[in-house]
Parts: sequence; C-alpha cells; structure tokens
Amino acid sequence: MCLRGPRMSRFDKLSWSRHLYVRIYVAALASLAVVAFAFYAFLRWYPDASPPVQFFDSVSDYAAELLPSADAPAAALQAALEHRRWRRYLGLAVYAADGKPLAATGEKLPPPDLTQQQSGWLDGHPPVFQTRLPDGRFLVAERQSNPRHRPRINIMLWLALIALAMGAGAYPVARRITRRLERLQGSVDALGEGQLSTRVAIEGSDEVARLAASFNRSAGRIEALVDAQKALLANASHELRSPLTRIRMAVELMVEQPTPAMRSEMVRNIAELDLLIDEILLASRLDGAGESVQTNELIDLTALLAEECARVDAELEAPNITFTGNSKLLRRMLRNLLENAQRYGDGTAIMVSVSTPDQQQLSIDVCDSGRGVPLAEREKIFAPFYRLPGARERDGGVGLGLSLVRQIARAHRGDVVCLAGPERGSCFRVTLPR
Repeated sequence: MCLRGPRMSRFDKLSWSRHLYVRIYVAALASLAVVAFAFYAFLRWYPDASPPVQFFDSVSDYAAELLPSADAPAAALQAALEHRRWRRYLGLAVYAADGKPLAATGEKLPPPDLTQQQSGWLDGHPPVFQTRLPDGRFLVAERQSNPRHRPRINIMLWLALIALAMGAGAYPVARRITRRLERLQGSVDALGEGQLSTRVAIEGSDEVARLAASFNRSAGRIEALVDAQKALLANASHELRSPLTRIRMAVELMVEQPTPAMRSEMVRNIAELDLLIDEILLASRLDGAGESVQTNELIDLTALLAEECARVDAELEAPNITFTGNSKLLRRMLRNLLENAQRYGDGTAIMVSVSTPDQQQLSIDVCDSGRGVPLAEREKIFAPFYRLPGARERDGGVGLGLSLVRQIARAHRGDVVCLAGPERGSCFRVTLPR
C-alpha cells in the first residue's frame, strides 16, 4: 500500500520557496549564473588566452618578411599592404613607433595602443588586434571570418541559451528526486497515524531508494511486532478466562471447610495463572528487546543441564561445556523443554544429550518416547498459545512454553526444531553458535 502525503494547504502552495526541489533548482541556476559570469569575465578581461600568443608572433614574423623596411617610401609600404597575400584580413594599418600612421588598406581601423606591450586583441575586442614589428612599428589588423563558420553570435546570447537549456534540464531531475521524498514523507505520516500496512514504492537505486527500502523494512517489523502483541493479548485474555472461571466456580461451591480436592484444584488454577502471566511478560520482554538481550555471561552449561534434568529425573549425556549467553533465559528454555517432554511423554524416560558437530556450534537434544508430534504440526507448535489437536487443558501448560523456547534460542542467534524421536516420540533440537 503506497499512500501519498496529506494535501497541502493553500499557505503551503503559496510558500513554494520552502520546497526542497525549488531550493535545489534555484541553487543549480545560481551556480550556472556564477559560472557564466566568470566565463564572460575571463573572455572580457583576459583576451590573450585565446588565441595563443604564438599566433600574434607568427603574424609579426610574417609582416616583417613581407613589408619593406622603415626607411622605404610610403608608396612601397602601401603596395606591400595591398598585396594579395593579405587577403585573409579585412583591414591593415602600419603605424610608426610613436603612433603616427604610415599606410593603411581596407576597412578603417583604430590606432594602436602604445601602452599595450604585448601582441593581442586591441582593447580586448576581437577580431582587431595589434602586433609590434621587430623594427618598432605597429601593425593593426582585422581578421576575416572563416566563410565556412556560422555567423558569430554574441557571447552573452550563447550563455543565455546554455543557461536556458541547463535550467530546463535540471528542473525535472530535481523534481523527480524530491517527489520521491514527498511520497516517503506521506508514508511516514500514514504510519504514524496507525496505518501499519503502509509501504512506499522503491524507485531507482540511489540514496532515496535505499531510504525507502529501509522504511519498508522498519514498517514491516513494526507491523509484525504490533500484530504479535495483539495476538498475544487476544490469546492471553482467552486463556485467562478458563482458570478464572474454575476459581470462581470453586469459590461459589466452597463450604466452610473446603475439601482437599477443591483446595488442590484452586492451587493448581492459581499456579496456572501465575505461570501464564510470567510467560506472557517474558515473551513481551523478548519481543521488545530484540537484539539488545544480554548474552555475554560465561555459563557452565553442563552444570545447568544437570540441575534441570535432576528436577524431572531425566537422563543426561553431555561433555563438560562452557557457553557464553544469558543463564536465566537458557535455564528457562531448558526447563520448558523438559516440562513439555514430561507433560506429553506419557511417562516415558526423558533423554537429554549435548553434541558439538563442529567448533562453531553445539546442539542440545531433549527427547521422549511419548505420543510424538505429527509432521504437519511440528512447526505450528512454536506459535504462541497453540495446542495440538486433542490436547486437554488439564494436561497443563498454556501454549507459550515452546514459543518462548524459540524466542530464547533466537535471542542467542540460534534456533529450535522438532524432530521425530529415535524410535518413537519426539525430539526437540536446539542449535546454538559457540
């Protein structure tokens, strides 16, 4: 389910400058304007950068070869300027070292700048340039445009066209990025309003897409936790009714001196209520704690197993093993497995064994020879408040024991599965990393 964000108010529509995409767009245009101004200033105040100085030097050498010496008659100088070898230039003019005009041809050209020591564009404006001849005279010339080139357009017009093109191209890019952020914001708002099934579409593979994927994972985890809490409370309210009803009936039927059987029933019901509340609280803490469960305590696992096996007279086969984990939770896990085997093992012997398939993990098997668990039910029995078909309330248990076993195993980065026993019955195998 992908929801769009809440509708913008009229004030938000008018305050368009507050949108991120507008800021990105304006920043791009401002950057482009700065670059354009710097480029124009470079061309305006540093014209010698293009063409290179070698061009003017070559023109100076060419003119020194073609033009007569400084003491030649003016007619000879004029004739040299009108030579066809100067056809690439629209205008030519030769000036003395003091700026006095000596000869000219073609279009009228401005006088040389006597303060300009190096060859280059005259006053920074191409295509008129000046160069100094080896004998001290000045040559002022105007280059003729190449007829194969398009007519020269003012540099500012070109920059304006470039700015327009970049501005038109930058807007959809910036808008696409921020549109995805707006959809993500709408999904976050919807999740905050209680719509836990809200998800956002993942588009692309950039940072925004990774943020959307992270949001979907977080939303899925939140939805799963809330659903689990709802199911836990719903099942708990159902399970609490049975012992409470029995206690109420016992109280109503109670005489001044209750019978031993009635007293025993009340004690059993109260114990069942106490166990149910205890397991509900533990399950809730494990759900909420997640990865924060402290599992760094060094434990003598063999001694812990021996203590719990002695409570139910179970046989133990285990080498001396130490394990790093949470002793309280591991004890509860083993006790739940042993009590489950005692409850549904039909009085058969309970076998507990520990093996180390490799250096990275260990396995704890709790087996009985009772009625066993059908193959189709072996995964279902780890769900909270699930009982096998035909199980009676008087058998004991509230349906949370095996669910807690799996939660504790996974809190230690392990897991638990239900297998068939060696001959008959069932065998629960807990696998934990060492």
